[in-house]
Amino acid sequence: MTQASGAFRDGGDFADFDLDADRLREECGVFGIFGHPDAAAITALGLHALQHRGQEAAGIVSFDGARFHSERRLGLVGDHFSRQSTIQGLPGDSAIGHVRYSTTGETILRNVQPLFSEISSGGFAVAHNGNLTNALTIRRELIRDGAIYQSTSDTEVILHLVARSRKQRIIERFIEALRQIEGAYSLVALSNKKLIGARDPLGIRPLVLGELDGKYILASETCALDIIGARFVRDVQNGEIVVISESGVESLRPFPPVPARPCIFEYIYFARPDSMVHGRSVYDVRKAMGAQLARESAVPADVVVPVPDSGVPAAIGYAQQSGVPFELGIIRNHYVGRTFIQPTQNVRELGVRMKHNANRSVVAGKRIVLIDDSIVRGTTSVKIVHMMREAGAREVHFRISSPPITHPDYYGIDTPQKDKLLAATHSLEEMRQYIGCDSLAFLSVDGIYKAMGEEGRSAQRPQFTDHCFTGDYPTTLTDVVGESVKQQLSLLAETG
Repeated sequence: MTQASGAFRDGGDFADFDLDADRLREECGVFGIFGHPDAAAITALGLHALQHRGQEAAGIVSFDGARFHSERRLGLVGDHFSRQSTIQGLPGDSAIGHVRYSTTGETILRNVQPLFSEISSGGFAVAHNGNLTNALTIRRELIRDGAIYQSTSDTEVILHLVARSRKQRIIERFIEALRQIEGAYSLVALSNKKLIGARDPLGIRPLVLGELDGKYILASETCALDIIGARFVRDVQNGEIVVISESGVESLRPFPPVPARPCIFEYIYFARPDSMVHGRSVYDVRKAMGAQLARESAVPADVVVPVPDSGVPAAIGYAQQSGVPFELGIIRNHYVGRTFIQPTQNVRELGVRMKHNANRSVVAGKRIVLIDDSIVRGTTSVKIVHMMREAGAREVHFRISSPPITHPDYYGIDTPQKDKLLAATHSLEEMRQYIGCDSLAFLSVDGIYKAMGEEGRSAQRPQFTDHCFTGDYPTTLTDVVGESVKQQLSLLAETG
């Protein structure tokens, strides 16, 4: 049995144990509805369903036919937008909303979306899921030309480009702005006459079109349609702009057609299991990843234990394929708030297992297979294995239902830089020793494609955006020249 002594000390004090501390941070979620009398309330419900995509802040902008109204708050949707008074302060039959996890810009109120501006054609609000990889370059150029920025968010670049366009119609201004940006984006925007949705030419970030009571909706995921009883109409296609007005839905394709490359991490981690992404059930795909993992790296064991909650579907698939029983060896307390008062170190240590605790009756004396969706820095993995050992596990075999993360993301996922990614700096055996498990295996890159129903990864035409595993970035990275995006974007305040 391999113990995690030195590695565990590197991973941090067990009193700081939190399975969520070393996760890939969700991106953002967007929602919009046009022409419905309960627009703000429906948007708030939609944002509740998208809360998993961002927990730092939420905002809604509505339009009542004469004026725009905005509420942007730090914290969870339910902390603010469940109040009737807040919804009443957002009158109108059209609205857009956003839940945020910051990948560029600080977590401060002025960065909370939707961002709104008065331009020559009237009010214009925009909410963005993704990350622009030339935002810093454009920002510097605009500031040199006299632009005044109010935030450090890359999304504000879009507002400035729309405002500065000399085109007459708002949709022409919007298209002109999109032609100047690069990276990943799913956008919802609201003018005084239109709700607009857009996806980048590769369709890296998801966006769907729905319908409720004859009124159209845009949302990041289908689960946001389900919560309000809306009908799924279709996915917004890569490179498509959808314009919703009193005339109905208009589809524009202003970019040269290219094959779609949606982000593979939507299936691995980000999307809710009950969502459909590009016609695939996220839950079924995650189960298939677990089954493929068992085909590639099964090991004799007594129980399969998921790391909650994201590892559960893959663990079910692994257990079904391998014939090893599935058990809940780690119990998660879903009723723990975001903060907990810990006035003394003794109380702090008593609260260690407040969110997650080993189920000793399942683990003690057993050979267990731990299933997780990814390893980032590895510090959390060290603590999970330590918890299983402490609960009496005889052997701990770690299986990861995605390939090793060896490259950072620049499209809206908050990944560390390469030298902080465990798989980028350690061999498989070094990772195993660091984590302290008896064996360690990842799903192969071809394996993840097979789980998606493909024959394997095509080097000539990759079907998904998978750069975190392969280093194959699908767009130009203008702002990344020997520096990290975070280092680059930290200069935003200086340029402002």
